[in-house]
Amino acid sequence: MQRGSGMGERRKGKVPVGALLALGLLAGCASTPAPEERNPDDPWEGFNRRVFAFNEVVDRYALKPVAQGYRTVTPEPVQTGVGNFFSNLGELRTLLNSLLQGKPGNAGIAGARFVINTTVGIGGLWDFATHMEITGREEDFGQTLGVWGVGEGPYLVLPLLGASTVRDTGALPADMYAYPTTYIEDDPTRIGLTALRIVDARAGLLDQESLIRGDRYSFIRDAYLQQRRFEVSDGEQGDDPFASDDFEFNDSDFDDADFAD
Repeated sequence: MQRGSGMGERRKGKVPVGALLALGLLAGCASTPAPEERNPDDPWEGFNRRVFAFNEVVDRYALKPVAQGYRTVTPEPVQTGVGNFFSNLGELRTLLNSLLQGKPGNAGIAGARFVINTTVGIGGLWDFATHMEITGREEDFGQTLGVWGVGEGPYLVLPLLGASTVRDTGALPADMYAYPTTYIEDDPTRIGLTALRIVDARAGLLDQESLIRGDRYSFIRDAYLQQRRFEVSDGEQGDDPFASDDFEFNDSDFDDADFAD
């Protein structure tokens, strides 16, 4: 995926957490397909749908309303700056993984982008490197494991984190430690930045939700797997499925997780 410039319904009253969880689990049970209809990439579909349903409930009553409020009260230039800031920090992870994958050219681009955007771009708030046409591919440890020959394993939906695979789940700790905010010692600052990153990323997905067709679980699963395979192969398996005007789903802002789940 090329790097460039960064960037339901709210209900009143309190709903018991236990009731929400039960509702989510029931929804997951009701949606589980017959064995002969299951996708071979998703052998744990029954479990995954339950976790997906739970994540949907959490998103509907917590994360999505906050993201909608953030978008409403935050001027668009500020939202763009916030997205650019977190994307710029991710350049360091791209640099490291590019080196691990034997891609010195992409590592150099990531390093140049970080230096330019951190200095001229005022701490990464302005994606000046893209205006200079300095762009490359994002890389993470899941992609690195794929390049090293590690199979992706079954599709897996993680609580709160969303769409993943066994390989990408195993890469999460390395991805976390390669992201600079992990090393901020002041707890309120680190937690605040992490929360802002999550909310900003979720707000960036609000427009894409209308593109989902049919069974929401299956759509997100198939889109995630297709996108990750494209990223691991650097496009050798075909065109980017999300590069056309008909589909603009963007998971790059989430880095470690897909909160659209």
